[in-house]
Amino acid sequence: MDFELTKPQKEIQKAAGDFAKGEFDKELAFELDRTHAYPEKIWKKAGDLGFIGIHFPEKYSGQGLGVLENILVAEAFCARDSSIGSALILAPFASECVLRFGSDDLKEKCLPPVAEGETLSGGAFTEPDHGSDITVMDTTAAREGDEWVVNGTKTFITNGGMAGFYVVLCQSDPESKPTHRGMSMVLVEADRDGVTATDVGAKMGIHTMATAEVNFKNVRVPAANLIGEEGRGFYQVLEFFDESRILVAAQALGIAQGAFERAVDYVKQREQFGRKIAQFQATQHKLADMATKIELSRLVTYKAAWNFDQGRIDPKLTSMAKMYAARTAVEVADEAIQLLGGYGYMTEYEVERFYRDAKITEIYEGTKEIQKNTIASAVLGKIK
Repeated sequence: MDFELTKPQKEIQKAAGDFAKGEFDKELAFELDRTHAYPEKIWKKAGDLGFIGIHFPEKYSGQGLGVLENILVAEAFCARDSSIGSALILAPFASECVLRFGSDDLKEKCLPPVAEGETLSGGAFTEPDHGSDITVMDTTAAREGDEWVVNGTKTFITNGGMAGFYVVLCQSDPESKPTHRGMSMVLVEADRDGVTATDVGAKMGIHTMATAEVNFKNVRVPAANLIGEEGRGFYQVLEFFDESRILVAAQALGIAQGAFERAVDYVKQREQFGRKIAQFQATQHKLADMATKIELSRLVTYKAAWNFDQGRIDPKLTSMAKMYAARTAVEVADEAIQLLGGYGYMTEYEVERFYRDAKITEIYEGTKEIQKNTIASAVLGKIK
């Protein structure tokens, strides 16, 4: 058992950190957060340097690396800035569905523009009436000759309205019992007739990322836009979640690390009652708890990524990583605000934004309650 990153992995980690340090300007982050604008120039530069789609094969403009290398980039980006980092690491969201299950033609068409920072992608899974329950889909895909006709509404779609294409989970066989056995994944280009997107409105955090309701009204796409096997969409999405939840865990881990570092810097400088507040035992104990939670989150997140790269699918482990790292991000950011006191509540000191951005990691890609369901199911097995 080896807990050491390889030399190339350490170089990737450092390169990502150096890029973030040089490009993630603090004042720009404030402006993007205030105006709810996407960090387009930084995203394109990240694509040029190979940080987007690092886990894609080289023939699709990636670097042929694994999930572990991808999450090292995610952690470094989000530690430097929770908002810009989150926007960049989710630029290729759901394109992994094309990578893992799509035809060669779809891969050649869709993946290079994503990796090169030219196109955002989106996963259209969540529906207004079903939320976390993806065993039921109102969005349908009906086969008509050489086309699929897609109808339905998806909500809380990351990159919605900005993405060049969506991976859409649809009910393709309405007669299937249970219903999830009749679901398929269909790729829908955003510029198809009948595709519209509406911003969901003001959000608590992740202001630099678009979140939209996406509507499909009699949208026709070629039959070749089917991703993977017809009727296997539900199972393909579950496998994708096993990868994407590791990424969200890394996002949370980075946010926790960034909030922690800002808190440490502050308590080393701030004086109260004639001493640096870092010298008070109460402060030290808070920092010890924060550091321990971050390290545990890092261990389980790295393990989940390494395990996935070995070709093993382990929903229990990925759910543990996502659940624990997300909880850590929220708790560490909360304690960072407490340590900064009134300054922690002020925008200038950043930790309040880290806190706002941390909370979403407990919600999207399956709420913490859904993660607990997955973990408990694996622990208990089938109960007779």
